[in-house]
Amino acid sequence: MKFQTIFKTAALTGLALAGTSALAHVGADGSAHHGFLTGFLHPITGLDHLAAMLAVGVWSAMTTRRLWLAPVSFAVLLLAGALLAQAGVAFPAIEPMIAASMLVVGLLLAAQVKLPEAAGAVLVGAFALFHGAAHGQELGGSAALAGMVLGTAVLHAVGIGMGLGLKRSSVWLPRVAGAVVALMGVNMGLGLLAG
Repeated sequence: MKFQTIFKTAALTGLALAGTSALAHVGADGSAHHGFLTGFLHPITGLDHLAAMLAVGVWSAMTTRRLWLAPVSFAVLLLAGALLAQAGVAFPAIEPMIAASMLVVGLLLAAQVKLPEAAGAVLVGAFALFHGAAHGQELGGSAALAGMVLGTAVLHAVGIGMGLGLKRSSVWLPRVAGAVVALMGVNMGLGLLAG
């Protein structure tokens, strides 16, 4: 086994065990953050969102022909969830649904599940509403939301690139990555239960 492969596996396992709560959500002060750059960095700096969005891209690249469909659905419904949250629509169980999204998308990737493309887009889109609601509670203004959508698109594009590369070079590494994301979801869920 190559050193790089061992390092990647160890790093992914460490990420799965890090932190028990969502990292990019409303803080104690509940204040909104503004600006394009803040919005752009928001999905990237939250480990739960980062893992879920990369996993959507990797899974889509590895299991579908229209590899853009699920990521576009995610980005559009992420924005919809943020706008709904900012308009005062209350989403139940945001944090548990984000944990569930990581568990489900991670398992889909680990098992290399090939859903009908529309079904996959609907599934990840439904989870994206909750990710969007979490972001929408913390971000304010159209510039921040535009940044959030672009940051999400970049993560999906990186995930798709990773998925295409892994599809050609490794059979088991995407499965390990999916298992790590699923474990992150379980870890987050257990943290929510304990908290």
